[in-house]
Amino acid sequence: MKKKLSMFIAVSLSVVLLLSGCARTSDEAIPVSGGGDNTFKVGLEAGYPPFNWTQMDDSNGAVKIQNAAEYAGGYDVEIAKLIAESLGKELVIVKTEWDGLIPALTSGKIDAIIAGMSPTAERKETIDFSDNYYTSDLVMVVKKGGKYDGATSIQDFKGAKITAQLNTFHYTVIDQIEGVQKQTAMDNFPAMRVALESGIIDGYVSERPEGISAEAANSNFKMIEFTDGFKTSPEDTAIAVGVRKGSELREQINEALAKISEEQRKEIMDNAIKNQPASE
Repeated sequence: MKKKLSMFIAVSLSVVLLLSGCARTSDEAIPVSGGGDNTFKVGLEAGYPPFNWTQMDDSNGAVKIQNAAEYAGGYDVEIAKLIAESLGKELVIVKTEWDGLIPALTSGKIDAIIAGMSPTAERKETIDFSDNYYTSDLVMVVKKGGKYDGATSIQDFKGAKITAQLNTFHYTVIDQIEGVQKQTAMDNFPAMRVALESGIIDGYVSERPEGISAEAANSNFKMIEFTDGFKTSPEDTAIAVGVRKGSELREQINEALAKISEEQRKEIMDNAIKNQPASE
């Protein structure tokens, strides 16, 4: 009886050790980043051309949007594709409203934000950022041939009805214009373009690529570049990839970005401006 009990204990221990060994092997096989599978889930609005937009097919390299019939294209998408390739993962685009991007990241619904987002000090309190993947200047988009067509200084917009996107630094710099009629911030750029076309606003603050995009999409729009412009900090005009606090994805993404030359980035942006849907 004692011998049988000893044999039973020995067999039991062997099974436990075997299972423990399997568990360790399984844990080691789970990727440490990207959500535990072989995907790289990227959140973006798909409504901020030429950085990102929505289209109905996969032309010009657009990527299918998760749980949708549409596709996402643009500069951010092309950068995301290069990062995913470097990570050895499949790119998944998760279309997300601007205000929902950081919550989606911190909750684990997405692995990264690649959406024309600036690495501001306020955002850095909640998430981490990669190295910059684009730097842009601020402009104003107005009606072509209108009262503000010939503006060269932001102070030329005294008395003008000006807005920008909600929860962006674009909206805060409007306060630098003396006597401006600061309008309620809007959710996205398509809404601002409609407001400008209809005369609800006189202009909206944007970045140069989006300003070029607006001119290309609507011949009634004019992008104003300033000789006396907004005062900004480097972190405001830079654009970087957002990741969760402490994520080792940050270093992996930086390695991927380091492989993309400035010449290649410029070419990607030029193509994004050229390929954006006219409806955007």
